[in-house]
Amino acid sequence: MTVLGIGISYGLATLFAMFSGMPIAFALGAVAVVFMGIYMPAASLDTVTQNVYEEMASITLLAIPLFILKGAAIGRSRAGQDLYTALHAWLHRVPGGLGVANVFACALFAAMAGSSPATCSAIGSAGIPEMRKRGYSGGFAAGIIAAGGTLGILLPPSITMILFAVAAEKSLGRLFLAGIGPALFLVMLFGAYAVFRFRKEYAAASAVYAQTGTPAAILKHDDFTMAERFSVLPRVLPFVILLTGVMIALYGGYATPSETAGLGGLMALVLIALIYGVWRPADLAPILKSTIRESTMLMMIIGMSLLYSYVMSYLHISQSVAESIVAMNLPRWELLAAILVMVVMLGFFLPPVSIILMTAPIVLPPLRAAHFDIIWFGVVMTIVMEMGLIHPPVGLNLFVIRNVAPDISLSEVIWGTLPFVLLMMAAVVVLCFVPEISTALPDLVMGPDGGR
Repeated sequence: MTVLGIGISYGLATLFAMFSGMPIAFALGAVAVVFMGIYMPAASLDTVTQNVYEEMASITLLAIPLFILKGAAIGRSRAGQDLYTALHAWLHRVPGGLGVANVFACALFAAMAGSSPATCSAIGSAGIPEMRKRGYSGGFAAGIIAAGGTLGILLPPSITMILFAVAAEKSLGRLFLAGIGPALFLVMLFGAYAVFRFRKEYAAASAVYAQTGTPAAILKHDDFTMAERFSVLPRVLPFVILLTGVMIALYGGYATPSETAGLGGLMALVLIALIYGVWRPADLAPILKSTIRESTMLMMIIGMSLLYSYVMSYLHISQSVAESIVAMNLPRWELLAAILVMVVMLGFFLPPVSIILMTAPIVLPPLRAAHFDIIWFGVVMTIVMEMGLIHPPVGLNLFVIRNVAPDISLSEVIWGTLPFVLLMMAAVVVLCFVPEISTALPDLVMGPDGGR
């Protein structure tokens, strides 16, 4: 069979395995092993475990379970709720300040947890009930948390960026720095939309009140004295200590990414023990179980995805696809657009981890040939994958929100997130015209990147 035929059958087999309901890791591994048995030497089946181990034996990947531990320690304590409460006290005078506070809370929590689902769960469990109590519509409240949670894969320590750095063989520190500017830009866009949407809902409630005399919850105003505002500031201190410690260790050159992840996990455990009294075995058990469960799931997906990519490479599928894309002689921006559309389509069905590991061997060679900055592309691709976390049919954050707020229908959640998807698309366009948003900070801190 020709390479084209093998590639088509490989893709169809993958889709069949995915739609069968099989877990992603086992679907990718099963397809890879079957095609190894059919098209590769019989001896290759004897080396499956060795290949998976060798692909995963990366010191960079060690950071993943350690960052997950840090996120679980914060997410399963009262730390997330305390952060949200402090931000709300200071932003309550801003129109839609409660929504803006949730956006900032998601961003700060994401910068420590590195996980979108963890951010949605931790901030959403406190933020959504508060927004609903104050009259925010279900879709609006859900959209803010779902979109804010996506910042977990863009702000350091992003697990997704760790994997992209491994796949692209690029500096993880530079990639982390490159994501900060675009993440702050998205925070600004999300906050501006929260103010706009609040004004719209407030105006509608005011009109109803003028006609019927029935006051709506959204018309009520919270009021905090200056003393109350300052009294909640100590609640943010643990986050500042943790975030500052991790950033200094990583970007000050005092620790490798994996060592930084270990430091972050240890600091998170110490902080919740000292501040929230979470130190007994019964208290730590849910944190450790969550860490083991999520780490095992991710590492299985990574291992099977790497095996899947190895088989693609051995059968020359990925090389042929890359050669075909290059042979089309698309202008560089049309090439980028075609690749991003492909990533969006994959995002309908696959999580960011699988998308990176499956597509990196295909898309990076033609992008390098077109002289795109791979670090910049990693940030753009991450934002595009963020869309996949909040659009159907398999937007992971949508289902996390449904678990946190079961009273909000899935259709409300989906419609509430769509404006944020459009904002992410706008951010990608802006990054294409103003790449300095992403590249300026790493160039300033680490110097110009000579390689592509």
